[in-house]
Amino acid sequence: MSTPRKSIFVTADGTNLAFTFILVSSLFLLWGFCNGMIDVMDKHFQEELGLNKSQSAWVQFAHYLGYFLMAVPAGWLASKMGYKAGIIAGLLIVALGGFWFIPATHINAMVHEGTVSPTTAFVAFLAGVCAIATGLTFLETIANPYTTVLGDPRYAATRINLAQSCNGVGWIFGPIVGGMFFYSKDAMGKSTGSQTLYIPYMYIAFGVIVLAAVFFFANVPDIKMEDDYHLDDSAPGASHSIWSQPHFVLAVAAQFFYVAAQAGVFSFFINYMTAETPPIPAAWPESLARLSASFSPLHEWLLGWFETGKTGVLSFSNKGAASLQSLGALCFLIGRFSGAGLLRKYSAHKIVGLYALLNVAATFLIFLKLGWVSVVCVFLTYFFMSIMFPTIFALGIFGLGARAKKASAFIVMAIMGGAILPKTMGYVADQFDMSRGFIVPMFCFAFVAYYGFNWPKFSKAESLRSVRDSAH
Repeated sequence: MSTPRKSIFVTADGTNLAFTFILVSSLFLLWGFCNGMIDVMDKHFQEELGLNKSQSAWVQFAHYLGYFLMAVPAGWLASKMGYKAGIIAGLLIVALGGFWFIPATHINAMVHEGTVSPTTAFVAFLAGVCAIATGLTFLETIANPYTTVLGDPRYAATRINLAQSCNGVGWIFGPIVGGMFFYSKDAMGKSTGSQTLYIPYMYIAFGVIVLAAVFFFANVPDIKMEDDYHLDDSAPGASHSIWSQPHFVLAVAAQFFYVAAQAGVFSFFINYMTAETPPIPAAWPESLARLSASFSPLHEWLLGWFETGKTGVLSFSNKGAASLQSLGALCFLIGRFSGAGLLRKYSAHKIVGLYALLNVAATFLIFLKLGWVSVVCVFLTYFFMSIMFPTIFALGIFGLGARAKKASAFIVMAIMGGAILPKTMGYVADQFDMSRGFIVPMFCFAFVAYYGFNWPKFSKAESLRSVRDSAH
């Protein structure tokens, strides 16, 4: 029996791939940042273009449509040309999408001139959202499975969760930057978000071009995953299709419902915080004003968190809610880091099942409209969602060998759930209120819990660290 390897980044032949892991993890930071900005965009279009919640959810539809359309081509490219080529292709597509926001902003300016309809401007922005998502699809389809092979296979779930922690960092800063540019105002208090929306995307475009150059010259070895189910050979009784593996098929379904829930919670966070929270005590902004009085920029930023509505009740402003979404992202990040530690000690399927079950409870408490208790539960959903995407991914591609790249494409394609279910959540919110809309993600989390707790039966494995003889 061999001695267990101490480092989670050392392969069976003794190669240390820690630097490659760090480089690939930068991609997770990128799409976390992009996704974080998308999540604060809905309210902007609701106000600028007069859309309801269900209509504004077209932003999520366009974003996740890019994933649906390009997941299989991305998996094919990774299989034919390797991880490196796929990553570079994805980065260049993100750059093109980022630059597209410049002409989209000019098209939007023509709305005020009366030469272009608001619908045309909205579609122009959606095209940029979809283009960036297309590039991110390449990165997610390739980077997620790649992290699972960059070291000891026993720690595949730990590595992908560590990498996804960088995604959490990006998700913290994405809403802050999005809030700064999407909800900016001039000296007269008039919104300038439509004129400045392109700025962060332009900088993203320049940044990913530089990152693509770094990957071009970096060492990114093409490593094959272990083939626990003998899909790559002609062993007697071997099943050669990934669709013959229940743990993969149901991972696709679980990822669909998880991303549906995540997209719904994230995209309507600002709507919830501005409409469903109890009245803000006057002492809150007064206390923040005293604490920040010595630093003018922070002082103005914090006071911008609050506004008095038409009913005279003090509540969170759009900009304040966008900043609070970064606090939610921080909960998400803490969940990722702590979850990565738990996954080194406990079975991945049990942790994802438990976290999903706790989110069923949290979303139900939000649905019940229990005041600040429900508000706290919104932040708890961020914490318990943290490990779901990467862990479902690792559970789904477990033991699939070279076919893991193809399987990854279908799991990424399942992200399309984020395009469909938020519209349902928005419809429920339009008919009732935002709190009632949380009934939709509640059912989604219930399915994820079912998958997690039953994964050993589907995979015929005790855990990610061992496969029963019946699986061979």
